[in-house]
Formats: sequence, C-alpha cells, structure tokens
Amino acid sequence: MRHFLHIADYTAKELQDLLNLAAALKKDWKSSSGNKPVLAGKVLGMVFQKPSLRTRVSFEMAIRHLGGGALYLSPDEIGLGGRESVADVARVLSGYVQAIMARTFAHQHILELAEWASVPVINGLSEYNHPCQALADALTIQEHKGRLKGRQVAFIGDGNNVATSLLHLCATLGAHFSIASPEGYDLPQPVVELGQNLARASDARIRLLRDPHAAVHDADVIYTDTWTSMGQEAETEKRKAAFANYQVNAPLVAEAKPDAIVMHCLPAHRGQEITDEVADGPHSVLFPQAENRMHAQKAILVYLLAESPRPAKSSAHRPALRKKAAPARRRRK
Repeated sequence: MRHFLHIADYTAKELQDLLNLAAALKKDWKSSSGNKPVLAGKVLGMVFQKPSLRTRVSFEMAIRHLGGGALYLSPDEIGLGGRESVADVARVLSGYVQAIMARTFAHQHILELAEWASVPVINGLSEYNHPCQALADALTIQEHKGRLKGRQVAFIGDGNNVATSLLHLCATLGAHFSIASPEGYDLPQPVVELGQNLARASDARIRLLRDPHAAVHDADVIYTDTWTSMGQEAETEKRKAAFANYQVNAPLVAEAKPDAIVMHCLPAHRGQEITDEVADGPHSVLFPQAENRMHAQKAILVYLLAESPRPAKSSAHRPALRKKAAPARRRRK
C-alpha cells in the first residue's frame, strides 16, 4: 500500500516525477479543457483534528477538478484516538472511501492510520512534518527559479513541522538549506541527521544558524512561518520575545539576492514573523504558493489513486517514532 506520509520516503526521482505531474496538471487546469476526470468515482475522506483553510479547500477542489469527491470529517464527528481507536477509524473509513487525508496533532495517529487502512493515507499535517506543503513549496520554487538543485533556501524562524519537510525536500533534491532559529527552537536532532544523510547523495549543504542575516545572505528563497503554531497558544508571549529579531522585513530581504522570492505557508501573522511590506511586495509569492497546494495535491492523488503502483522507498531510514500499543485483534496479513 502506497501512502504519502514523509518527504523522506520518496527518492529524488519520485519527487521530481510528482513535481512534473503537478506542473502538467496545473497547465491542463488553466487551459480551456481543464483537468481530465481521471479520478471519477473516487472519494477522499478528510479527517481533521486541526482546522485549516488551505488544507480543506485545496484538497477538496483538487479531487473535484479530477472528477472525484471529498468528505469532510470534523474533530467532533470522529474523536480520533479518543471516542474511537485510530485502528477502528482507519478500517471503517477504508470501507467507504478510496483514500484518507488526515490533519492531526499527533504524528502517531498518522502512522496508525497508515498501518491499519487498506487505502492510501495522506499526511495533511502533523506535529512532526508537513509533506504536502513541502511539495507545493518545491513546485513554487521550480516555477520561479527553474530548478531546486543548487538553489539557496533560507528558513527564518521556528524549527517546526514545516521546516522539517522543507529541509528533507531540499536535501533530497539538492537545494542548499539554511535555517536560523533562536536557542531552544531548533530542529530536532533526528530531523537534522536524516536531512544530512539525504544531503550526502545530492551534494546539498545544510547550515544551522542563529543569525538570520547570515542565513539570508545570497539566498534565492526566504521562507518563514508563524512563531506560534496551533496548540502553542499558551507560549505566545514567550515566543514573541524569543523571535523578535527573526522578522522577515524589507532590510532582511535586501540582504538576499535581488531576485529572491519570499515564501510563507500561511496563515501569516503580519507584523510578527513577516511585515505587510514584504508579504505584499514584489518578492512575495505567498499566494501563488498557496494555490500550488491544490496542484501539488492533485499530483499526490493521481499518483496514489490513478497510476500504476510505484512503491516509495522504505521508511526504515526515518528516525524511529514511539509506537503505541496496537489493538488486541490485529489485521490478518
């Protein structure tokens, strides 16, 4: 069973094939004929623990453009891992829909859904990573810079789930990745180690910095994200203080290459991690980037549901994540 859980599960060729497919689907969509209904009769079950404008609308419109449908399942309707076990939810949904997309707090829930589902599972976001966002980011960089290999990508801010997937994508495809974070907000060491392993094969360089000015020097891409993610609201004031010198503003952007692009996965807290002047300025690609979520996810859906099987690279190389006890009755192999 193929899933889309981690960028690092896919080879450079597989990721590039997905990007090429996304670009082709986007071109077809913008033409007068639109996308072919290659997923007619397919339904995507969308499980949400965390709400999201972009994740819901981009997935729903992606499969609609391809001739299929989507079913939105709110937190109260399922109570994933609470009212009903993840294993039971996975097996029930597998009898109703052709694929499951889940946006969760706990990455363990993503892993358990994939273990127990008999249909493909797509990671719409977890606290560990955000692979769909990274694929859309790569599509955006490719559109504006022609290629990823050899490009300088600078991430300014928290070493969070978005930074994790972006690091692994850059390392796989040969883009040089710099991240500047304040002390205490670094990428987890296992994430960095995996990125370094991937980078050896692509000749990418990874730099972990404190100084945002050093990170953006000669950058082709400047990327930032919110300082306080969903579920961290109690830390808001503490984080504002810690990240005060990590704002992406006009003086910082001026230190990058003249044609650098600025990216943000949104939602943006304007006046905090990014200023209005930059978010709405000539370097910004925030809204084409947001649109590309839809096109990148079309490629994922087509890859998982319409194309001949191409198994992803084994996930054995990923850092081990704690696994909860399985239900007493396991699936028959």
